[in-house]
Amino acid sequence: MEWYRQSINNTIEKLSSNLDTGLSNNEAEERLKKYGLNELEEKGKSSIWSKIAAQFKDFLVLILIGASIISMAVGEVTDSIVIIAIVIINATLGIIQEGKAEKSLEALKKMASPNAKVIRGGEKSIVPANTLVPGDIVLIEAGDIIPADLRLLESSNLKIEEASLTGESVPVEKNAEAVLNEEVSLGDRENTAYMNTIVTYGRGKGIVVGTGESTEMGKIATMLQVFEDDTTPLQKKLDQLGKYLGLGCLVICGLVFLIGILQGRKVLDMFMVAISLAVAAIPEGLPAIVTIVLALGMNKMVKKHAIVKKLSAVETLGSTTVICSDKTGTLTQNEMTVVKVFTGSNSIDITGKGYEPSGEFVVNNKKIEPLENRELKLLLSIANLCNDATLDYSQEDEIYKIIGDPTEGSLVTLAEKGGLKKSVLNENYPRINEIPFDSDRKMMTTFHENFIDGKIVSFTKGAPDIVLSKCNNIYLNGKEEPLTEELKKTIMDTNSDFSKSALRVLAFGFKTYDSMPNQVDSETIEKNMTFVGLVGMIDPPRNEAIESIKTCKKAGIKTVMITGDYKETAFAIASDLGIAENMDQVMVGEELNNISDEELKEKVKNIKVYARVSPQHKVRIVEALKSNGEITAMTGDGVNDAPALKKSDIGVSMGITGTDVAKNTAEVILTDDNFASIVSAVKEGRIIYSNIRKFVFFLLSCNIGEILIIFLSILFNLPIPLLPIQLLWLNLITDSFPALALGVEKGESDIMEMSPRDPNEPILDKNMITGISVQSIAITLATMLAYLWGLKHYGTNDLIIPRTIAFTTLISAELIRAFSSRSETHTLFEIGFFTNRTLIYAILVSFSLLLVVLYIPPIQRIFKTYPIGFKDWSIVLRFCIIPIIAGELNKLILKKAKN
Repeated sequence: MEWYRQSINNTIEKLSSNLDTGLSNNEAEERLKKYGLNELEEKGKSSIWSKIAAQFKDFLVLILIGASIISMAVGEVTDSIVIIAIVIINATLGIIQEGKAEKSLEALKKMASPNAKVIRGGEKSIVPANTLVPGDIVLIEAGDIIPADLRLLESSNLKIEEASLTGESVPVEKNAEAVLNEEVSLGDRENTAYMNTIVTYGRGKGIVVGTGESTEMGKIATMLQVFEDDTTPLQKKLDQLGKYLGLGCLVICGLVFLIGILQGRKVLDMFMVAISLAVAAIPEGLPAIVTIVLALGMNKMVKKHAIVKKLSAVETLGSTTVICSDKTGTLTQNEMTVVKVFTGSNSIDITGKGYEPSGEFVVNNKKIEPLENRELKLLLSIANLCNDATLDYSQEDEIYKIIGDPTEGSLVTLAEKGGLKKSVLNENYPRINEIPFDSDRKMMTTFHENFIDGKIVSFTKGAPDIVLSKCNNIYLNGKEEPLTEELKKTIMDTNSDFSKSALRVLAFGFKTYDSMPNQVDSETIEKNMTFVGLVGMIDPPRNEAIESIKTCKKAGIKTVMITGDYKETAFAIASDLGIAENMDQVMVGEELNNISDEELKEKVKNIKVYARVSPQHKVRIVEALKSNGEITAMTGDGVNDAPALKKSDIGVSMGITGTDVAKNTAEVILTDDNFASIVSAVKEGRIIYSNIRKFVFFLLSCNIGEILIIFLSILFNLPIPLLPIQLLWLNLITDSFPALALGVEKGESDIMEMSPRDPNEPILDKNMITGISVQSIAITLATMLAYLWGLKHYGTNDLIIPRTIAFTTLISAELIRAFSSRSETHTLFEIGFFTNRTLIYAILVSFSLLLVVLYIPPIQRIFKTYPIGFKDWSIVLRFCIIPIIAGELNKLILKKAKN
């Protein structure tokens, strides 16, 4: 039911209630049984067992478990234990890093108003908000949190701040008498109030039309629950890579087993060979290294004001192609600021942003002193005295805050910038009476003593056209002069210019009296006034956001602004930010309602600004972008942003102004609410992905080299050169330290000038496949030559020495070629040999561990190695440099082919 389209009488009738007496207590109890509690139900959380089970669904993990079982069956207990230990460690890391349950609905519950003032059985009472039912009559006043969705029945100067739900920064004026005949967006429903929004001014009465899941907040909660977590680009690619490796492993294992049987080898021996191949094919350390590198990236991002809650989100940021940003509090400061003043003789620019009371008054590029200009001083005085807001400095947060309406707050800040403190003015010219603001006449008037020549004065502020129509004089040159038609035109033209710049404009006037009038009402007082001036205010863009958007453009990332503001305001701000160039790039919520998902899919390619949108609209926009293959980040701070944060590839919430709902839904939280921090996070994400490619290249070329070594030895009827336990040591220990060091490489200097990579591009692209092929062949050649030399000099009766030589050559080759793996395109001479100290330390650690395996007797027995001498080392060192030479030559050839 669209209650905003119903009249007050129809609403009361349909809900079987009574305006004066409300529901009876018995009826309220019956309805509570029917509709349930006015709260949001939480989706059941995954049990610890289901989380553990999820860690063992990966194809590579299943193959490893199978290899462990076979090893145990054929008596290789050590191998079996090591493999199972790997699986358990990886599963534990996964659960620790991603085991946090969603807290979005808990935060929504915390936001709920604990109590509500209602009329039941003809009496006013306070009841728990969760016991409200449709038909209840609720009383609301300034400071209250709306406890349920209400169709307003009465409204007196009522304003409600709906930013967390609609994204609109200015409190909305409500009018209970209005009946809206057409479908309108949430932000335009002036006769309704929504759960968890805040009353900032006035009072009212409403009838409950929605509770719990049927409220607008409930719809958001439902949307959050039905969205499944999409797998990230990195997860998809690693899963795909794992399946290819696993399937390839099974095929090669089967082929080798068949060849071995045809050669007359023992079945048990071939089982062991198959296990060797399985161990060689699977990069066992890859999942753990990816986890650790992402975790290191998370720590880096914390220093840059971005908390990443989910490991996979680190990489996803790097692949972002579109950032959908909520306007209020994200691209703008969410602090109304006066930027223009017109006094009838001057148009004045005001510097400074937000509620910080510092700034300059500038006319024609020249600074002026406000208190030396009589018209300006009077305007500032009216702005400060005809005002219910106060400016407060928070010692704890070290920032200025407004208590009251943000629009009035901007006027207090303006006056204090000019040197007029509210506390001093209130003491010198106390308010003795007032005519409160109401939405019908759109004005507010206050009375003060002794302001002008000891007389009583009334100060009025309000909508420019209305205030001007009530004036017949203008304050110029320190005195009142007739307001001519020419001056009126100048004032209205100025008002129009301000409005076209997306400024919210207010006008100011005054009237003097010898004594306090007997009759104080709008008809008597608010006429024959003297016009003083106009002020224009806006929620200003963040300077750092403007620079960040420029950086995004260079990086090939499209920035889209999504807001609850009107079309013209949205475009003006988007234009200032550098997001939009023309009105054709702006779409409003009503247009979204009238097009299909397929049409929207095409529209989103060109639209850069969405105005007057609902939470459902935001989700549709994100879905349309994703359907076009975009990797979409959504930023926001309000409850209204939560569904889109959840649906996007990467949700980014503001840490300071963000609601708990937004923070708990998002994968990334910005601790400084700075849009620029998103760009830093994107840059870090790109670096991390680049580094992941480097160590994937490093690990896979070794694994494929191992497969070739085992395969060729079987093909040419040679003894197996490497044992499963040796391969495990190589894959888990020797390779892991250099791979981790590659994961902390500094990014390329021009990484934010590159276009986002194709989301469908696999980790293994053509260049990497070429590089892996070259390196694998080089590794195989180096190891097999060393092994054949060992077989020739030590024979085949005792394979321990030839195998140790092969093992040592392979490890040494891996450690030396790690230097070459630091860049896919730049040679070592270009990037420098010693510019990654972490890699040097990692290589030293891995080499030291190799010496332990070779020369410590108890370890020798486990790994079946031999303490080789200087002669053997000379052969190892001769062959182990082949892969690094091949890698560097391959870079030069690829670079030459590109040019």
